[in-house]
Amino acid sequence: MVALVAAAALLVPLPGLRSPSGNITCFVSGGVLHCAIAHADYSATLQRRCFTRASVEWHGFELAARGAGRVTCSGGILYDPDTERPRYVTLAYGASRRLGVFACTSRITGVTCTSPAGHGLFVSRESWRAW
Repeated sequence: MVALVAAAALLVPLPGLRSPSGNITCFVSGGVLHCAIAHADYSATLQRRCFTRASVEWHGFELAARGAGRVTCSGGILYDPDTERPRYVTLAYGASRRLGVFACTSRITGVTCTSPAGHGLFVSRESWRAW
């Protein structure tokens, strides 16, 4: 038991946030912002899109420091669970927080994150947008 606690303490924390409802989470790994949503009206559509294009699962969205946000289709977890662990802080509605170079704002209508280059993501239960 002590070895497990010591191993967990050595994990690199990845800066992250969660919406007050807990439905939306975002974290930064390798200079890329990764956002996921637990329940979304469009889940089935994006899942089909990922299977059709890459035969992998829909995992959410990502935003790099340069370039537009995009849908993430992946075959697995987006960080190394042996050495890293997202550390999520609840971001109250109306509040903003920086995750590395990314600026994120939580609203009742969803979470918006932008990059220094002016690209971004908006994620909510009802819709999503990447630019």
